[in-house]
Amino acid sequence: GLALGKELTRRGASVVLADRDGDEAEKHASELRSSGCQAMGVTLDVTDPVAVESIVNKVAADQGRLDYIFNNAGIGVGGEAAYYELSDWTRVIDVNLMGVVYGVHAAYAIMRRQGFGHIINTASMAGLLPAPSVLSYTTTKHAVVGLSRALRIEAEQYGVRVSVLCPGVIRTPIIEGGKYGRTVGPIPQEVMKKSFERLKPMDVDAFARAAMVDIAANKGIIIHPSKWRWIYWLSRI
Repeated sequence: GLALGKELTRRGASVVLADRDGDEAEKHASELRSSGCQAMGVTLDVTDPVAVESIVNKVAADQGRLDYIFNNAGIGVGGEAAYYELSDWTRVIDVNLMGVVYGVHAAYAIMRRQGFGHIINTASMAGLLPAPSVLSYTTTKHAVVGLSRALRIEAEQYGVRVSVLCPGVIRTPIIEGGKYGRTVGPIPQEVMKKSFERLKPMDVDAFARAAMVDIAANKGIIIHPSKWRWIYWLSRI
């Protein structure tokens, strides 16, 4: 999310960084402003539909338009589903799926009225391929891919674009579980981290640069690093 925000400001956009940790979001926004960019940070829990709609509406009102929304918040629970608590399912679904739904619902109404705009939802290669040991994550990411592909067809007639990001392994905090994720069962977090490292995570800023090129080209499903496209195509075959 932060890397995408930086890349957007580099391209001249005015960016709002929204995160549960509002102080952290504002710290990064302040750094961007000090380099001459337009950015602000706000506190937002994406599981709160009223808060999501309020911030989206305020941004559109303050700026006079809404060009993009990036629905990017995500958490994961690592380990076999046999060890899940029911709360593990609900937490992941609330953030990864309903958080996207709330963002789409708020932004799509504005973009339809405008006649333009681009909704970008972050899924994962786990939304295109079966990924055991992260079952709740995989479930939500498949749903985000389906939502995005279907909405892309509906939205085209209104001038609204929809894309879905399906990253392979990217060097972000989620590799180590993230701030709000957790590991269940007998798989130590360190073992999962090593398995991610074997897949050679892509630098997050390089991912953001490549993703923005594809977003500008209005690609529907955006996959980076490029080697993961071959895996996806093979799975389709």
